Amino acid sequence: MYEAIHKADILVEALGWIRNLRDTTSVIKLGGSVMQDEDALRHILLDIVFMQTVGMRPVIVHGGGPAINQAMDDAGIEPKFVHGRRYTDATTLAIVERVLGSEVNSRIANLIEELGGRAITLNLESTNVLTGERLELSRDGKALDLGFVGQVTKVNRPVVENLCYAGQIPVIPSMCIDATGQKYNVNADTAATAVAQALRADKLVFLSDVNGVRRDKEDPTSLIHTLTPAEAQELISSGAIDAGMIPKVEACIATLEQGVRKVHIIDGQLRHSLLLEIYTTEGVGTQLVSTRPSDA
Repeated sequence: MYEAIHKADILVEALGWIRNLRDTTSVIKLGGSVMQDEDALRHILLDIVFMQTVGMRPVIVHGGGPAINQAMDDAGIEPKFVHGRRYTDATTLAIVERVLGSEVNSRIANLIEELGGRAITLNLESTNVLTGERLELSRDGKALDLGFVGQVTKVNRPVVENLCYAGQIPVIPSMCIDATGQKYNVNADTAATAVAQALRADKLVFLSDVNGVRRDKEDPTSLIHTLTPAEAQELISSGAIDAGMIPKVEACIATLEQGVRKVHIIDGQLRHSLLLEIYTTEGVGTQLVSTRPSDA
């Protein structure tokens, strides 16, 4: 009986959040270890189906690094990275398009359908919604050659929104195409950020391998539940946020500046982490907001 009452209390707590978030758009970035773990992926997708069922409009943007690495290994191709970014030559691009843009993209949509949801693939073969250009970076004054690596410059917002209004869950791979028809591999974090900004999403959720931003990166119990951009910059300056978490947090800050209300970083391996973050008061990860409620 006590267990049943506890479940009822959780539903009552969730009710307020469900009511407040109805008809809002959330962009969820899938990638990393979540894509490798079949059980974790199914639970995340089940959470997304739940979100859509209770009136939210989820949009999925996904990468596929591990699957691409496996396909390249099968083909006897050694991955090459330039300052942490995958170098993409013509051969690698063909593998990325096949694995990321088709196989992984279709697999996610099919799993959603199996779980009772309605999903549609928005890839380079069906309906592309990401237009971009070659990414140009420099280091120490010298241009970096990344091959066919791009950045998103435009998102076809009407197509994505119309599908959401029709009760579909758009599934978008992190690839784009330019005005000449050239295709590019895109970092999944930056692709998700571009989509969230274009849609003016209420939320952007990054599924990570850690539970969020920590005061001590080695201590999961030091999780920070809420951060403002100013507080995040202080943690970067102090070294509490370092390495690969720096560009992720900086992307979160830039996204807030473009009108997205909240950005979340959560552990994709934690069962139902998405629902626990969105539909409970405390949450299980880190949310970045422009201002704290007391400051607004």
